[in-house]
Amino acid sequence: MVVRRLAARSSSSDFAPLAAVATAMVSICWGASVAKTLFPLIGPAGTTALRLSLAAVILCCVFRVWRLPFDRTILRAALPYGVALGCMNMLFYFAIQRIPLGIALATEFTGPLAVATFASRRRVDLAWIALAAAGLCLLLPLDFSRDAVDPVGVLLALGAGVFWGAYILMGKRAGEALGAAAPAYGMTIAALVALPFGVAQAGATLLQPHVLAVALVVAIFSSAIPYSLEMFALRRLPTKSFGVLTSGEPAVGALAGALLLGEMLPFAKWIGIAAIVGATIGTTLTARPDGDDDAKAVGREG
Repeated sequence: MVVRRLAARSSSSDFAPLAAVATAMVSICWGASVAKTLFPLIGPAGTTALRLSLAAVILCCVFRVWRLPFDRTILRAALPYGVALGCMNMLFYFAIQRIPLGIALATEFTGPLAVATFASRRRVDLAWIALAAAGLCLLLPLDFSRDAVDPVGVLLALGAGVFWGAYILMGKRAGEALGAAAPAYGMTIAALVALPFGVAQAGATLLQPHVLAVALVVAIFSSAIPYSLEMFALRRLPTKSFGVLTSGEPAVGALAGALLLGEMLPFAKWIGIAAIVGATIGTTLTARPDGDDDAKAVGREG
């Protein structure tokens, strides 16, 4: 009887972090789908500004940042981290205004994939780069049929990927300097980066009650909930396992886009997404142990 109880507890403890990662991915993709419904009202810049501002308020309250003295050390660590986070989010929202969610996520994933592969410089990583490049070619607008993807949207998603890569590199430094409160400081600066663009695009519409209500939902499901769940999972899963699980986010995004937004993708695009997911999983599985910090930083708070 005791053995059965111990086995049940062990099974439950093993399942909990896996469920947390899966729920975080679904939450992020569902939040992005809801965010897209705000675009006709306040545009992608306005949506980014509201989401980051509300998420910053939530995180600042959770971490009680007012208890820590704000000095130049904090500013030097938080500023590049927050700028990268703000630009990443804004470019991503501009991208999903033009292209399906799953394609945008897969394209954006090339940023952290590039950081992981170029940092190691091993022969095996050339295979993952080639696989990711092949997948990206299937996603690129190489024809003018009705299934072609908007090239501007792809470029915006690639730009978001570049800032995601910068966010990973800057996040490591911010984490060392700011500790657990790094996301709160980073999100605050990201909100300050996005606010001028949001105000310029949407103006007073940002303050309408129904807009604020939907934006709060987006902030909770795209930032607060995923961050909490990923932090829970990271403390209980090996870094490689966490990286492999989160690599499925583009596929989850494609499914969310199809189910919630009616973004039906042709078979070739699904193959392209699968190739990028496979390259990310391969990079994670073959990563050296000293790459753990970068792998942990892949999980996005924003």
